[in-house]
Amino acid sequence: MPASRVGFHILFVCTGNICRSALAERLTLSALGPGSPLLVTSAGTRAEPGRPMAERARRVLVRLGGDPAGFASRPLTPALVVGADLVLTASSEHRAEAVALHPPAALRTFTIAEFGTLARAVPAQSLDRHEDPVRRAHALVAETRALRGLVRVEQPDIADPYGGSRRAYRVAALHIANSLAVPLKLLTHSAVS
Repeated sequence: MPASRVGFHILFVCTGNICRSALAERLTLSALGPGSPLLVTSAGTRAEPGRPMAERARRVLVRLGGDPAGFASRPLTPALVVGADLVLTASSEHRAEAVALHPPAALRTFTIAEFGTLARAVPAQSLDRHEDPVRRAHALVAETRALRGLVRVEQPDIADPYGGSRRAYRVAALHIANSLAVPLKLLTHSAVS
């Protein structure tokens, strides 16, 4: 990434951008809180632009403390992948599709579950010297990337709940929330003085 870039952009990717990536985007925004310098967006590999979040996804998001207001789906483009500092996808297939749009992004593209598993192996103290949230985010990506192949990821994909039962949406949302819990804690934790 060029040193002149300001901020840090997290891009979530799934198929239609109305369930998994939408949930991940809004759960992350909720965890980061207002005024965060981290930009969080989402897109879909086969998304129709401007669609609202699926109703069952919206309901489970609200129960988990997220806000679905104003959400609109959008298609994944090469420019979105190029502009993202971290691309987190719902499945390995989405990861491959995102990287195909911009191959250098392979170094910063993970499935959501993979990133969560790898982040759990990152020692928190390795990020403590970075009080600035943007530097901390870049450091987390570097630390996580270094663990690829060293830490086993049991379930890298999050099942698509689209058209499924309320339970399918809950299971997907909880898988996303659990996968993001440690990375978000690492990103929002301030270094101890």
